[in-house]
Amino acid sequence: MLSVAYKLISLVQFLSYTVTMTIGIFDSGKGGELVAEKLSRLVPYCDYTVVNDIANAPYGEKSHDEILDLTRRAIANLVRECKIIVLACNTATAAAIDTLRQEYPSHTFVGFEPMIKPAAAHSKSKHITLLATYATAYSPRTKELILTYARDTKIDIPTTVGWAAAVDNSDIHSIDLSAVDASVRSGSDSIIIGCTHYIALIPLLTKKYPGVTFYEPTERVASRIQSLTERSPQQ
Repeated sequence: MLSVAYKLISLVQFLSYTVTMTIGIFDSGKGGELVAEKLSRLVPYCDYTVVNDIANAPYGEKSHDEILDLTRRAIANLVRECKIIVLACNTATAAAIDTLRQEYPSHTFVGFEPMIKPAAAHSKSKHITLLATYATAYSPRTKELILTYARDTKIDIPTTVGWAAAVDNSDIHSIDLSAVDASVRSGSDSIIIGCTHYIALIPLLTKKYPGVTFYEPTERVASRIQSLTERSPQQ
C-alpha cells in the first residue's frame, strides 16, 4: 500500500510539472522578447506568449495616465488567454500594476522593478547607477525603494532618452554612454538595469565595465513563476 501511495503522489507531482501553463509577457517594445528568451531557459516547462506595443513605444516619456491606458489596452488579449501575466516593463509596472491587480483579482500580475534593495545592500562603495526611463526612475515606487533601502547610497541616474528606441531599432551602438562612464569613474560599483530594453546592452556594458556588478530581475521573476506554477498548474 505504501508503494502504491508513493506512486500516486509521484504521478501528481509529475503532472504538476508537465501540464503546460502559458505565461503572458507584456513590454512596450522588444524587451519582452529578451525576457521571454531568458524565462524559457529558467522555467522551461511553461509556454510564453509575448505582446508588445511598439507602435506607442517608448512609454518612458509618457504621463502616468497614458501609460496606464496603453497598458490596459495592450494586455487585453493576454488577460483572456493567461492567468499569469508578467509586466516586463518597469515603466508599466510602476504606473499600472496596482490598478490591474484590483481590476483583475483572478489574475496574477508579476512586475519588474529596479533592484535597488540588493544593489544598495551589496555595493562596497555605496555608490550605484540606475539605468531607467524617466517615468520609472522618478516614479513614486522607485522613490519609495530608494528611501527604504538606499538612504545611505549615492545613486546616479543618467539620462536615457532614446535608448529604448535604439534597442527597438537594433542600433545600440548609437547610445551615448558618457554619463555612465562618468558614474563608474566616480566610484559606482553597481549598475541596475531598470528597463527591460536595456537587457540588450548587458553584453556591451559588462565588457566596458568589467569591475561592475549588474542587477536585473528576470531570475527573481522566474522564481516567482516557478512557485506559482508548481502550486496551481493550468488544466
